[in-house]
Amino acid sequence: MDHILIIGGGGNIGYPLVEYLADRTDITLTLGMRDTKKENERFKDFENATIVRFDFLDPTTFPEAFEGVNKVFFIRPPQLAKPKEDMAPFLSYARKQNIEQIVFVSLIGVEKNPVTPHHKIEKMIRELQIPYTFIRPSFFMQNLNTTHQEDIRKNHDLFIPAGNSKTSFIDTRDIGEIAGICLTDNQYLNQELEITGSQALTYAEIAAIMSRVLNVPITYSKPGLLKFRRTMIHRGMEKEYVNVMVMLYLITQLGNAKKVTDTAEKVLKHAPRTFEMYVHDYKDSFL
Repeated sequence: MDHILIIGGGGNIGYPLVEYLADRTDITLTLGMRDTKKENERFKDFENATIVRFDFLDPTTFPEAFEGVNKVFFIRPPQLAKPKEDMAPFLSYARKQNIEQIVFVSLIGVEKNPVTPHHKIEKMIRELQIPYTFIRPSFFMQNLNTTHQEDIRKNHDLFIPAGNSKTSFIDTRDIGEIAGICLTDNQYLNQELEITGSQALTYAEIAAIMSRVLNVPITYSKPGLLKFRRTMIHRGMEKEYVNVMVMLYLITQLGNAKKVTDTAEKVLKHAPRTFEMYVHDYKDSFL
């Protein structure tokens, strides 16, 4: 029986992952959460899951979280942008527990971008010789109803510095399901999976789809990188987080986010969700 530690189980990827594994009688889940009280109610119906307190920056939370665990799934919290400081202790601890597999949600194209935190984390996992699966998704559709929601709701605008480039979005619900498959099928051990949706779209095309599905005109104002950075920092976002976002949108402007693969369909054994499906399902987030 596998005992899986899921860190980030309350998020856009983690929650679909927990849902995917919740009915498995051959799996036990430990959900590592910073705020256990807030999450207890949400997960009370998942009989095979136990919530424990976990904090990457607090090694005293590691022993309880890892108790009996043989596999780990985690996402880098966006505010943690210094892997040598905020990820190395956690990964070193995992190595000492003889973990059989770590599934890490990385980033498509990360092998060409050594300055990204994702690249550094992948490198650390390899150097520690922990069996791994790196899920490398393209941009999340759900970025629009989280990071960019304010501009869409208030201004009916995509305030995103992506120029005229294309992006091959993927729905985080598909990423969660793919993570669940990787954690329960050994054929994905020591693999890097580049997963995208089935098409690449410009943000002008995205605005047109959103306008049609929401029945509200959505514009794409195409801000510059510096204007975007200033605005986001002014709104109170962490500077390190904004800097990573700016770097990712620069990569997008250079044309490196348009890659489309069929990996998601092969793993899922069905087509990934389309952008239209996502906007329809999240209508209430935008109106």
